[in-house]
Amino acid sequence: MTCRFFDTTLPFDHFCWNLLVLSTLSLLPFLMIYVGMTPGFAKMLATNGTALSRFMRQVLTNGLSVVFLINYAGFVATSVYRKHIKRTPIRYIFMDGLVGAILFVGLHTLIYVLSADLFGSFGGDRSTALQVVGPTLQRAWLFENISGVYLYGIVPGALFVYLAARRRVTS
Repeated sequence: MTCRFFDTTLPFDHFCWNLLVLSTLSLLPFLMIYVGMTPGFAKMLATNGTALSRFMRQVLTNGLSVVFLINYAGFVATSVYRKHIKRTPIRYIFMDGLVGAILFVGLHTLIYVLSADLFGSFGGDRSTALQVVGPTLQRAWLFENISGVYLYGIVPGALFVYLAARRRVTS
């Protein structure tokens, strides 16, 4: 029995919709934990419409797009791997992790620079945007900033990818 929910042979729009649902559901629990762990944050979001709209913009433009694109790359690569490569999955899993890490850093960098241009984030300064990428991502794995939500939000999709890669050998 196979799960066709993330089958890349689905129509493109259906496949993307499934990935969008997975990405959203992957982010939500971590987002709720982050908001709950940050003192006063939930109250501020509930009472300040401007703060809520900026927070949601940040989650959608940075978080959801990063998680979606990393999931997309992982599922498409897994589909190719399962069809064409006859090796053990450990190489694939290592490469997927490496590519995911590179995409995570690269997409954050791109989005930070675009946010400086489009939304005036970082004082509208691209240089400042670039300077904060490293320190922000260094603290993400400790769940000390919103990027930690995005980092841990890629884990559910990665688990599906790794299980699919493993099935290549056992099926």
